[in-house]
Amino acid sequence: MTSPSSPDSGSPPQPQRALEGLRVLDFSHALAGPYCTLLLADYGAEVYKLESPQGGELSRGWGPPFAGGQAAFFLGLNRGKRGISIDLKRPEGIELCLRLLDRMDVVIENFRPGTMDRLGLDYQTVRARNPRVVYCSISGYGQAGPSSDEAAMDLIVECSSGFMSITGTEDGEQVRSGYAVADINAGLFAVIGVLMAVQHRDRTGIGQYVDVSMFDSMISAMSSNYMAYLGSGRVPRPLGSSFPTVVPYRVFHASDRVFSIAVGSEKLWATFCQTIAHPELQSHADYATNALRIKNRQALETILQEIFDTRTAAEWVEVLNSAGIPCSLVRTFDEVVEHPQAAVRQMFPWMEHPTAGKHRVTGSPVKMSETPGTPTTGAPLLGQDTVGVLSEVLGLDSKKIGQLMAEGIIPAPQSGDGTAMHRSSADKPDAS
Repeated sequence: MTSPSSPDSGSPPQPQRALEGLRVLDFSHALAGPYCTLLLADYGAEVYKLESPQGGELSRGWGPPFAGGQAAFFLGLNRGKRGISIDLKRPEGIELCLRLLDRMDVVIENFRPGTMDRLGLDYQTVRARNPRVVYCSISGYGQAGPSSDEAAMDLIVECSSGFMSITGTEDGEQVRSGYAVADINAGLFAVIGVLMAVQHRDRTGIGQYVDVSMFDSMISAMSSNYMAYLGSGRVPRPLGSSFPTVVPYRVFHASDRVFSIAVGSEKLWATFCQTIAHPELQSHADYATNALRIKNRQALETILQEIFDTRTAAEWVEVLNSAGIPCSLVRTFDEVVEHPQAAVRQMFPWMEHPTAGKHRVTGSPVKMSETPGTPTTGAPLLGQDTVGVLSEVLGLDSKKIGQLMAEGIIPAPQSGDGTAMHRSSADKPDAS
């Protein structure tokens, strides 16, 4: 009998994914850690998302919106992961986790520094049992230093890293980023760190500790901004949508809505002036070079705004695009989701979930010819894969798993409506 993926079965073989075979135990919550493990899962890693039986991780409640009782935030960040639930307040739960960690390639956690030490699940403990493990901690300020114990969330690190001081309106009002940039940067750097450590481990057989902080990640991501300050000594200020070292490079109002242009070279400047039918600006004494345009930014932008007021944004984008000038409408989310470019790039695929039903998520950002990444399964119900994982990874039989359920170390599996199966109320552990 041929297998479904065999050449004779009539079905094309499924392509391998880049991280197939990589086992990841994910203790993380909220955004930075889950975004890291989301990317790992999209590209083939087996991610076991570990949550407390008492309600699971906090982002399960980050709504509205909710779909089928599930927060859309949680659905989007935790697709493709297998959900396991173990009570880490019990010594038996810690021992179960240690046994899982013996078989993992990667560990991800983003608790406050010291939390994993208090649980007895710290790097040194895990490394002594599993020297090949790559153990990544994501935190606000890192594992050492005077700020390491400070509580941090995205907004706080946007401020403490200097990011918010350069983000805001031209009259000086400072605003947070429209998305959680400090969390996402840390998640991305965590992926990079983990993959570098895995590469080293595969060469040497030795794992290592990866320490990623939101603070460090933001400073690194702002390298060009900090280099401008370090080179000049001038403290930057918010410029709205403008850019400190290129003019014109900002959002302008057309007759109906806003759009953006980015004229990043003298060649583009010449083309731009011809395209907007004002060739006299190209060699004007105040605007002939980028340095002059920066010096006379306000006057030039006032002239351009008067020009752009004469046509609609769509008209300007069409004519500028045809001339090769970087530009775009300031699209709303609904426009992006329905845009044909997003469809071709498969950036909003549909997923199925037992309670949320059919819903859309964001797609995998890195396209690979031989080992493509893609969302595979919907986000797990709380602990839905605990039994399967303990059986597959640790080889526990049904009797032992039943005993762990009876003792409240792991919860009973959930049905599609989110309720526990095969367990009466009398079997539930005491709430205390």
